[in-house]
Amino acid sequence: MIPRVHQQGERTLGLLIYLFGPGTHEEHIDPHLVASFDGLAPDPGRDPRATLKDLQRLLDQPLHAVDEHQRPAKHVWHCSVRAASDDRLLSGEEWADIARRVVAATGIDPDGDDAGCRWAAVRHADDHIHIIATLIREDGHSPNHHRSGQRAQAACRLIEADYGLHRVEPGDGTAARRSTSAERHKAKRQGKARTSREELRETVRRAVAGAASENEFFDRLASAGLLIRTRVAPSGDLLGYTVALPGDRNGKGKPIWFPGAKLAPDLSLPRIRERLNSGAEDAALGPREDVGASGRSGVVGPAQARRRAAAAAWDAIPWLDEGGDGAAAAQIAAAGEVLDALAKTSAAVTRQELREAAGAFERACRSHVRAQHHQARAVRRAARDLIYAGPALGRGEDGAATAMAIDTMIFLVLAAAHWHAERQHAQQAAAAHQAAAHLRTAYRAASTTPMKSLRDRGRRLPGTTLARHAATVRQAVPELAEGLLTESGWPALAATLTDAEASGGDPAALLTRAARRRELDSADSVSDVLVWRLRRLADLPAAAPSLPTPEADAPSAAPRSVEPSARHAPRRPGGHST
Repeated sequence: MIPRVHQQGERTLGLLIYLFGPGTHEEHIDPHLVASFDGLAPDPGRDPRATLKDLQRLLDQPLHAVDEHQRPAKHVWHCSVRAASDDRLLSGEEWADIARRVVAATGIDPDGDDAGCRWAAVRHADDHIHIIATLIREDGHSPNHHRSGQRAQAACRLIEADYGLHRVEPGDGTAARRSTSAERHKAKRQGKARTSREELRETVRRAVAGAASENEFFDRLASAGLLIRTRVAPSGDLLGYTVALPGDRNGKGKPIWFPGAKLAPDLSLPRIRERLNSGAEDAALGPREDVGASGRSGVVGPAQARRRAAAAAWDAIPWLDEGGDGAAAAQIAAAGEVLDALAKTSAAVTRQELREAAGAFERACRSHVRAQHHQARAVRRAARDLIYAGPALGRGEDGAATAMAIDTMIFLVLAAAHWHAERQHAQQAAAAHQAAAHLRTAYRAASTTPMKSLRDRGRRLPGTTLARHAATVRQAVPELAEGLLTESGWPALAATLTDAEASGGDPAALLTRAARRRELDSADSVSDVLVWRLRRLADLPAAAPSLPTPEADAPSAAPRSVEPSARHAPRRPGGHST
């Protein structure tokens, strides 16, 4: 149950005309009163003898009982109350009770007060009502409706419990603005799954992901096909921007513009600049280059970009425990950029779930904690690498590296949920859990083929090799050993330990480091998680190499512990690394 107190107005009749009219897009169906201050107000929607003017006169009558100079300039109070999309259909009587409870809670017409304000509740759609009231009480005084929006929210939490409706988590005023009823009806009429506001919000978010300058940000918006309009000061300084979809026009055929701040609070130009300024020195760098085995340098490919995203996400998790609130908020916001970049560059097999995950996590990226974006440059740079690397294939090294990146992002997202929950950020925590659910679905799609290949290789290992790896597991992670050795993913883990050993690594040391995280408690498959961590820490290919399995165990050189490169293990808050 979502209430919204709108800006106060000065024309009662004007609002009534809208509420009882067809709506801006013919979306108002059967407008009628469900309740009023005395239960006797004329209903222009159902009574052919009643007019809008009759209802307006009744509501505004208290205005004429006070001196003109005592009348508020804007005397029209307006509140809409909407049910959640998965709520049952409420009856007219139930909506009437909800209206009475809202006006009582907000101070418009308190319970037991015979001199409250006059009001009426109009229903013109199945899922919501509008309450209109006159802000002069019957005794000529002004009502005590201070913070009426928050009071309406509190009332709706109780209404949800009493009516068995969807329980909306309490917010903190940092959520993105919801699409209006007219916008939703327009999208439905045009056969679109999302409104123009939602489409623009996602496109602008993706343009921000990893961007290093304003020019790059606006170039990305233009490349995405948006119409862009900027507001410039006389000095030439850019003050703001608005965007529109090319085909989204009003009744006069003109584009429907949305300022960034109306899409989401963190998409205003000043808030975007905070992120861009944190990495201004990256603006001229473009995509990073790697030097391959051949000695030739080249632009980072999709698989390598995903490995770097996994490494950056791994390194970001401790900041949520140890780095302070501003640094943690920055890591969470940057994680949202990585999710947007993954969704933009993903293969078809994971694209929709990653898009849903990024859309859900967007809510978790905003709170009243001010992000210190310079603390999250590594994660933002990972998002930048993903964008520059371009689309990934859903198979081979690309597909396996995608599974690796998604697996690590699940833990970062769950760490964000825990961080928000500890600070009573209920909506943000719920959004992070929702994002994690989508990421798990995407992971299952991305990991099926590479994990099957690794399991097949592990099943072909000699028994003596499997026994040696089992002993290593019992030595390195005794608390996990019995579970790991019975999981269906154990052969894949054994194959990975073999690869690590063949590359000169110390399997026991690597396994100990890979398991040194509390987040393993939330893993669906601990062996899967350890496979990806080991392959990243030992710098192994994400996909299983096509190598023949040895007939017998060959003697190996003394193993060494493989320490990740500087890019895999930057310094942590407190001076330690994971």
